[in-house]
Amino acid sequence: MDYLEYLGFIAGFFSMVAFIPQVYKTYKLKSAKGISIQTFIIFSVGLILWIIYGLIVHKTPIYITNIVMLIVSSTQVILKIKYDRADKLLKKQGECK
Repeated sequence: MDYLEYLGFIAGFFSMVAFIPQVYKTYKLKSAKGISIQTFIIFSVGLILWIIYGLIVHKTPIYITNIVMLIVSSTQVILKIKYDRADKLLKKQGECK
């Protein structure tokens, strides 16, 4: 592995880690208010395209780091859907009382 691949892995690492605090906060608070699901879906599509590109040009740092970021981003989307549904259910139950 040459120094450019190391640079790619380091850049990818910081990109991956950037989203982890948001996912953790969402999970910890059990709330995804203020999170734009559209942003994460568009971001995920971009990640899929980066993965395809990385595979085509045989650049391990590109596709590996984007696979991990896709997992993190998908986790955020799942939490957003889960907690938004829970919030709607709680609101609905509150209206029935």
